[in-house]
Amino acid sequence: MSGPKPSEQHVERVGSPDPDSFPNKHTAVDEELRRYVVAADSIEIDEATSKRLRRLIDKRVLIVMVGTYFLQSLDKNAISFAAIMGIQEDAHLVGQDYSWLHTVIYFGILFAEYPTNILVQKLPIGKYLAANIFLWGLTLTMNVFGFNFAILCALRVLLGVFEAVSQPTFLLLSSMWYKREEQAHIVAYWYGMNGVQGIVGGLFAYGMSHVHSPVLKSWQFLFVLLGCVTCLWSLFVLWWMPDSPMRAKCYSETDRVLIIERVRANQTGIQNRKFKKEHVYEAMKDLQVWLYILIQIVIQIPTGGLGSFSTILIKNFGFTELETELLSMVNGAVQCVVLLSAAWLSRHYNQTILFQFAFLMPNIAGTAALMAVPISSSTKVGLLIAYWSTLSFWGTTVLLMSLLSRNVAGQTKKSVSTASLFLAWAVGNMIGPQVFQSKDAPRYFTCFSVHMGCYGCIIILLGILRWHLRCENIKRDLLQEEDWRASEANLGNAFDDLTDKENLSFRYRY
Repeated sequence: MSGPKPSEQHVERVGSPDPDSFPNKHTAVDEELRRYVVAADSIEIDEATSKRLRRLIDKRVLIVMVGTYFLQSLDKNAISFAAIMGIQEDAHLVGQDYSWLHTVIYFGILFAEYPTNILVQKLPIGKYLAANIFLWGLTLTMNVFGFNFAILCALRVLLGVFEAVSQPTFLLLSSMWYKREEQAHIVAYWYGMNGVQGIVGGLFAYGMSHVHSPVLKSWQFLFVLLGCVTCLWSLFVLWWMPDSPMRAKCYSETDRVLIIERVRANQTGIQNRKFKKEHVYEAMKDLQVWLYILIQIVIQIPTGGLGSFSTILIKNFGFTELETELLSMVNGAVQCVVLLSAAWLSRHYNQTILFQFAFLMPNIAGTAALMAVPISSSTKVGLLIAYWSTLSFWGTTVLLMSLLSRNVAGQTKKSVSTASLFLAWAVGNMIGPQVFQSKDAPRYFTCFSVHMGCYGCIIILLGILRWHLRCENIKRDLLQEEDWRASEANLGNAFDDLTDKENLSFRYRY
């Protein structure tokens, strides 16, 4: 006699405490999701099956997020590599022109962020993502004609419009496909591509800088090659990426049910295409959302500046152009170590905000050293180490994004909150490069003073956020003594598109 199918092994159907007493009998569940939820109310999945499903998801979803974010980071930062290939001279950039090229991309993101979040909620995610990837690849290729500031400026704005899809879409995908305890790692994997592109980008830029042609300059080759690779990747995403667990024809029907049930305990839902005004109002009044926004703005001011001026800072320490390009690869390695360490520590110790505090400390020490130590041949290595210390902000940043993906429920509220978070991200990144004034080079005392003030604000805001989330959980723990529906074990309304405030069995992670 044959045994059970592999996808059905280690799975046990269990009953709910009292299904008829649920205040919302799945009436708010997305129509596409409804038959999976009703057919499987509720299933307990053991560790072996969960790991098998995780591998299936990684193969289809994680690979797309990681690859796409790698290309986005590489494409967005191509202007930094082009800067040491002569584009500033060829495009006649003077004064703050180069800083503005890093800033204007965020004008495009500001313009596109809310519309793209609404479209992500309403359109097939895989297809919408692929279309935007193709369009930003095409835009990047057009930089070959960027022989003046106006053309480069317009193309950078367009690049921002199309790249605005990435981060909010990936936060949504992280909460749609993965368990809450996995999400910090998943966000770290795709966000860590910022570091990987620093490693690969340094090698790539070094190779491109040695391309000589009477037709195209080295920086033009850089833009053409990256743009074409990105367009080809968009075709792969269109073919490979499932739009949702319900539409994932690459999986069996049984596995689709199990993938959905696997994230039931998240209590943040999977999909709902109905835009709910009441969710918008709740997001606008929610203290935790405003704290995420404020922290994001303040943390991205140092991030945006240090990222945009990394090659210039290292070169100012006294390193040659070749050494600067190679040391950029070490920057990327440091970022990867910081991101993965932050995710591992957060999950292992079940603490997020405390480790955000911890990862701010090297920033403060490194910035103090950059302000205090003079530039000379004998101090350049020490200054470089101090600069690498400031890269620990990536740990605080990635954990902030994982907090939002785990703590905000309700599809419309999540869309609005995510859009607001990345609007704040854009605002901070717009301000960041402008803090680096050419008149302050090479020490940039004013800039680093601003950074120190930002770190102090972040510490205060994170303290308020942790206190607020802890108080909310205490209130719900007290309530569950009177009403079992407020218990965290009650998963009856997990897919009913309730917000984190409406669902009393929801508990915040901090």
